[in-house]
Amino acid sequence: MNGQTLSLEELYGDDAGRAAERYRHLEEKFREHFGERELRYFSAPGRTEIIGNHTDHNGGRILAASITLDTICAAARTEEPVITIVSEGYRPITLDLRKLPETPKECGSISLVAGIAEAAQRFGFRTGGFSAYVTTEVIAAAGVSSSASFEMLICAIINHFYNDGAIDCAHYARMGQYAENHWWNKASGLMDQMACAVGGTILLDFSDGVKYERVDFSFDQLGMDLFIINTGKGHADLGAEYSAMPNEMREVARLMGGENLCEADEAQLLCRLPELREKLQNDRALLRALHYYEECSRVDRAVEALRAGEADRMLELITEGGNSSWKWLQNGYVAAAPREQSIPLMLALSELYIRRAGQGACRIHGGGFAGVIMVVLPKAEREHFIEYMTPYVGEKNIYVMGIRQGGAVEVRL
Repeated sequence: MNGQTLSLEELYGDDAGRAAERYRHLEEKFREHFGERELRYFSAPGRTEIIGNHTDHNGGRILAASITLDTICAAARTEEPVITIVSEGYRPITLDLRKLPETPKECGSISLVAGIAEAAQRFGFRTGGFSAYVTTEVIAAAGVSSSASFEMLICAIINHFYNDGAIDCAHYARMGQYAENHWWNKASGLMDQMACAVGGTILLDFSDGVKYERVDFSFDQLGMDLFIINTGKGHADLGAEYSAMPNEMREVARLMGGENLCEADEAQLLCRLPELREKLQNDRALLRALHYYEECSRVDRAVEALRAGEADRMLELITEGGNSSWKWLQNGYVAAAPREQSIPLMLALSELYIRRAGQGACRIHGGGFAGVIMVVLPKAEREHFIEYMTPYVGEKNIYVMGIRQGGAVEVRL
């Protein structure tokens, strides 16, 4: 079950005061749009991928976590089976659940909500109408899963309003994946949704469905800050680049007798490399397969390092994973547009700073090609690093955050 309800203090800790202001704003805006109603409040975080870049879609392992940026809403049940959502800064959407087949696909948020509702029904859960006013701090189209955060928020509302908290995190994730696959025509895995739904740091294993294990870890425990830096270009038009990564990995897997790379291993790949290279005529696919196996191994080693309290080893593994994404997975920039390399440039600038600081790590974050990078630095470096990076990206594109322990939950004010 995932019918969790947390207080502001439990969910936001020292930031509970600022959070209370955000929820008061929600209440005011809800009443402006929908009038006086009995309100309930919900929150779903964005996510950070610590190690495990592009391994989920081939049955791999990932170390991921929810972050302190979240999507929140005030919501009220309705008698009619109609969902109305006002998201701050966007046009309102209205979905009549009696007319799901008539809802347009690949049409923004309304398609996602329709897909989640359809998935809930297919999985045997109840759905119904509600009105919601939504705001978010999760950066859009930048690699911290703004869409998954929104999806898990909708799942939480449906769960608490109509299913008495009976829907578990794995079903949340599958509902979000179903919506993206069937209503957005996007080859989404389950990592984003699971990390947003569960909360805290989790070890995800996709080799046989989806399994997760909580890991006791936050960057605060290491005395570190997590920075997410928006390099300036969004993910919106990169579908072909993202699809190529799982597809090329699966080409290699099929030649080794499986459907996904988890059905073979690195030793088999290396043993058969000359033969595979001749058959594939695609060196990039082989590099991406090697990245997959090494990255899954790094996830395992990272969990061991965390359990042993080896902070420096953890930072080394994050750096190794970032270099593998850059060189082997090759999702630092779009090959057809080599003059535009915002991610490699910001990584280079971050590496220069880390050398001077003497400790830290940086890496491509999320999908890659555009969007954000992740930087981990000692807390004492926070103000200096912000001052250093501001001329390059602007202060508004530098986000300091932590790992939050709550996932997609109802919030008790």
